[in-house]
Amino acid sequence: MPDAFTADDYAHRMQLAATVAADAGFAGLVITPGPDLVHLCGYAPPAVTERLTALVLAPGRQPTLVVPRLEQPDAAKATGAPALAMVEWLDGSDPYASTASLLDGHGRYAIADSAWALHLLGLQRALPGTTYVSLSDGLPMLRAVKDERELARLAAAGAGADASFVDILATRFAGRTEEEVADELAALLRRHGHSQVDFTIVASGPNGANPHHQAGSRTIQPGDPVVLDFGGLRDGYGSDTTRTVSVGEPADEVRTVYEIVRRAQQAAFEAVRPGVPCQEIDRVARRDIVEAGYGEYFIHRVGHGIGLTTHEPPYLVEGEEQPLLPGMCFSIEPGIYLPGRFGVRIEDIVTVTEDGGRRLNNTTREMQTVA
Repeated sequence: MPDAFTADDYAHRMQLAATVAADAGFAGLVITPGPDLVHLCGYAPPAVTERLTALVLAPGRQPTLVVPRLEQPDAAKATGAPALAMVEWLDGSDPYASTASLLDGHGRYAIADSAWALHLLGLQRALPGTTYVSLSDGLPMLRAVKDERELARLAAAGAGADASFVDILATRFAGRTEEEVADELAALLRRHGHSQVDFTIVASGPNGANPHHQAGSRTIQPGDPVVLDFGGLRDGYGSDTTRTVSVGEPADEVRTVYEIVRRAQQAAFEAVRPGVPCQEIDRVARRDIVEAGYGEYFIHRVGHGIGLTTHEPPYLVEGEEQPLLPGMCFSIEPGIYLPGRFGVRIEDIVTVTEDGGRRLNNTTREMQTVA
């Protein structure tokens, strides 16, 4: 198991977040339950309810957690708790008044994307002079660069997904429903260390032309290409990989399309290095597919960041000029989707190194046949 995060790790993250917020012109941050709260102080409330819990960070001030009194004992056990001041509130009192005392009445704050409208409106009512910007808009790179402990967790999650793919290759596909294969894939992810399975896309034959197809009752047939896209959380960090297999020998066009996607995925990986704009990775993958005549059938961005959640910044998409930085982790997943016929996608999680990129998924990218 990867090394545990320490109280010092969380104290550093909170201090850095407050500094980054100030540099971006914010008075501070308001972080409600969700991945940002876990990242910054290690606290995940036992249940996310209408009761306000909020971490307030501002430069030059001690990080402060506003927490319902009945949940304070759990909050005090969080690894980052030693760095926190805590403001408790009781049912029947006004949690927004308690939080307002920690805020600049005319400040501009970055607020967690996970904040409930109920809580944001309550803060605005208590301090009508304050303004709020979603964290993904105001500070999109806050969690984008992973430290060594985070990279170790992402690598372990990737290894668990890889092992699950190897195992599923040995099972029978033909004659089973997509749902049956998806259930087995979910069980394999758990067997290989995942505590949470977020998705198991099994898209056979014409269903493969839908990138986010939900596994259904279709019976998989001999000759079908099958898109397998699966992932979840292991040690709190995400996995996400896609491979396309063929039930028996693939048709010539399937093999041709597969090879185009494989080359595009490889080219995009080879383009990864510090300083390259995110959009360039999308462009490199798309260039190969467009030149092969399938550009209109590549219908999504080439990648998304991954960490505590399976989709987060950075996004590898046209228009995103953010340069790649060492420690960023994201998917590279070009695809071609031919409506009513079949689809092909190949996806790896990649991290940026000091001089290039490193894959966190290492199963073969050559087409595999299954029974």
